[in-house]
Amino acid sequence: MTRLLYSISVIIFTILIFLVSPFNNKARLWVQGRKRWRKNLNEQINPEDKKIWIHCASLGEFEQGRPIIEKIKEKTPEYKILLTFFSPSGYEIRKNWPLADYVCYLPADTLVNSSQFIDIVNPSMVLFIKYEFWNNYLSALHRKKIPFYLVSGIFRPEQHFFRWYGRFFRSILKKFTYIFVQDNKSVDLLRGIGITNVSFSGDTRFDRVSQIAGEAKTLPVVERFKGSEKIFLAGSSWRPDEEIIASYVNNFPDKMKWIFAPHITNKSNIERLEKLFKVKVAKYSESFDGFDDARVLIIDNIGMLSSAYKYADVAEVGGGFGKGIHNILEPACWGIPVLFGPNHTKFREAEDLIHGNGAFTFKNYDEFKKILDKLLEDQVMYENASITVSDYIKNNTGATEKVLAKVLEGRY
Repeated sequence: MTRLLYSISVIIFTILIFLVSPFNNKARLWVQGRKRWRKNLNEQINPEDKKIWIHCASLGEFEQGRPIIEKIKEKTPEYKILLTFFSPSGYEIRKNWPLADYVCYLPADTLVNSSQFIDIVNPSMVLFIKYEFWNNYLSALHRKKIPFYLVSGIFRPEQHFFRWYGRFFRSILKKFTYIFVQDNKSVDLLRGIGITNVSFSGDTRFDRVSQIAGEAKTLPVVERFKGSEKIFLAGSSWRPDEEIIASYVNNFPDKMKWIFAPHITNKSNIERLEKLFKVKVAKYSESFDGFDDARVLIIDNIGMLSSAYKYADVAEVGGGFGKGIHNILEPACWGIPVLFGPNHTKFREAEDLIHGNGAFTFKNYDEFKKILDKLLEDQVMYENASITVSDYIKNNTGATEKVLAKVLEGRY
């Protein structure tokens, strides 16, 4: 009965997406991307190819899985990679990614779709990155004895797997060939419900951000702006973060130089951000007459943030006043203290770094001021925070190799 209700809920969800698609661009892309998927897949897939299927919910999970894909291509070049996405935010950005031989949306998890999709693809193995527990797909893989793995999973006691009503959801997890998780708490939770094919491997995001840091570009404009002063960089910032930090800038403009890389870079948002400051502001995209007098630099483009972090002495990562913080591991790779807003409790790395005094959270201007003043005035505190952050990144890299050692061993 529960399985039937699950399938019905998937169908209802799909119908709702169709109904709202004329009025919602993301829903429209979701629907359009799945049209004629059987025909498109049959035309693209060569049944003679040996294939590894890797599924990512969205762009964040793709970045998490990217080191795995790159290593698979390096170690087993004879295998083709099928990359699937659930969300348009992942597919639309990575649909032409060169290391994937096939890229498509994952069809809705109905009994018919899942069976037909797996028949067409016929993968040798499947990797699901972090989450996405689609029962019909997993059941079809299980019936066909195709090995499938969860990579960089993370679990919390409040999830339905661990509740009194969670028997059906626990049965989904038990189908996995093996589960690799980010922390030992997840290992304990899973073993507590009878799942023993699990081990702590770490989070492949650490491998990815370390790789990004190693490929960071030199940014002459940022170097010129920085000069001999310290830099505070607000990355992926949103309005609540910006208003708090801007108040500090206006009160103490000469304590550091200030860089903002807002999450939204359209013209109206950049203009709004500029108006927050009482000091001279430069924009990266414009000519730099009088640039050396600016105290604030706004990076009004996308794609430079990860490289810009290497010039920072302190970073703030946005999103903590909304749905959740953005990637704090990117600045952490440079061994600098990281600040963020209060909505961080679902992010293991945030909790770990706060506990080690390498990262700091604030809810308002007074808390922000207290933290930043302390970091700027107390050299021992600053150095200890930097050491904590550096050690945390170093001690958590290597998940990719741990996963592949077991996955490829299982393949043979």
